[in-house]
Amino acid sequence: MKKEMKKVLGAVMAVAIAGSVAGCFKNPTTGRTSLNLVPEGTLTSLSNEQYNTFLAQNKRVTGTADAQMVQRVGNKLAQGIQAYYAGKGQSSILKGFNWEFNLVQDAQKNAFCMPGGKVVVYTGILPVTATETGLAVVMSHEIAHAIARHGNERMSQGLIQEFGGAALSVALANKPQETRNLFNTAYGVGTSVGVILPFSRKHESEADLMGLDFMAMSGYNPSEAVGFWQRMAAGSGGAPPEFLSTHPSDATRIKNIQSHLPQSMAIYSTKK
Repeated sequence: MKKEMKKVLGAVMAVAIAGSVAGCFKNPTTGRTSLNLVPEGTLTSLSNEQYNTFLAQNKRVTGTADAQMVQRVGNKLAQGIQAYYAGKGQSSILKGFNWEFNLVQDAQKNAFCMPGGKVVVYTGILPVTATETGLAVVMSHEIAHAIARHGNERMSQGLIQEFGGAALSVALANKPQETRNLFNTAYGVGTSVGVILPFSRKHESEADLMGLDFMAMSGYNPSEAVGFWQRMAAGSGGAPPEFLSTHPSDATRIKNIQSHLPQSMAIYSTKK
């Protein structure tokens, strides 16, 4: 009991200390509130460092039709997302985002977006995306993770567990290496730079729905997301049951997407 109480007190103290640092973040799209203790400037600095390391260690694809498509989709999404939040009077959520889009030669079916809008698509996922709109499904989803501050939320949880509330401000200000290690854990970088750890089911579902709206605002038909996730499901084979996975089951994910589609399609209809 004392151990549990210590954890609770540590969390409460962390929240109190964090008030002047970052505190709670309310997602302007979904309304969900999360604990974000790490200043975005700190995350952006760490992100740029790790992103540059990743690009130095991996082969970028340039000048090809696929590379041009990644750039085209990324730029359209960036413009659509900026318009999306400007329309809500919430442009500040994109403060510090300096968009960059790269295609990397790798057989993994993967993509990621670092804090500040640094996006990488692996060539291995292109056969599954199949079309430009399919690629927009993937990129909008990954961008949504960054905009929703999901990595900050995971890193904040790590700060509380690692240092406790009383040490939080010290950890942020005076322990840069420890902070960097937590960043690497939260974003899945370090020895496997750029390989993003699985987000929670809550984060995945939130990114799915946000991504649909981002696609729609950018002129991409969000209903194409259903086909993409069906193709991903068909190629996954032997995935664990939902209760054993950090990701929603394929059926749950598609059901949630279909439930949200009317809202996203209403946005899309204004962009056609």
